[in-house]
Amino acid sequence: MKLMTLASIAVILPVLWTLPLRAENPLQVKQLLETNLCQGCDLSGAQLTQAHLIGADLRGADLGAATLVEANLEGADLTGANLTRADLSQAFLTNATLDGATLDQANLTRAQIYFAQVKGTSLVGANLTQADIVGTPISVGGD
Repeated sequence: MKLMTLASIAVILPVLWTLPLRAENPLQVKQLLETNLCQGCDLSGAQLTQAHLIGADLRGADLGAATLVEANLEGADLTGANLTRADLSQAFLTNATLDGATLDQANLTRAQIYFAQVKGTSLVGANLTQADIVGTPISVGGD
């Protein structure tokens, strides 16, 4: 009996290990999309591709590993938000507030970052390839 249980665990565990983790709170995702207010919400791993989040209040929200491809975050307040490993490729971040936010290992490829506030923002290992950065104090080295 114990051998069969161990064998079952040995077969099931690798399958479960490869499944994508989705930790976001579905009610909080709905709240964000309906009200544009989600301060301190758990949106980690959320699928927000092409979401219209203009002026959204996402202060202190957890958007770690969230997909925000082509999302419009114009004027959004992401103060203190966690965007570690988030995919913000082709996102619009015009006039966004990112003060104290963590964007470590975030994908900002071809993002449009115009006049964003980034005081105390962490961008360790962030991908800024072909990002359009205007009026935002982010220094990008290389060609």
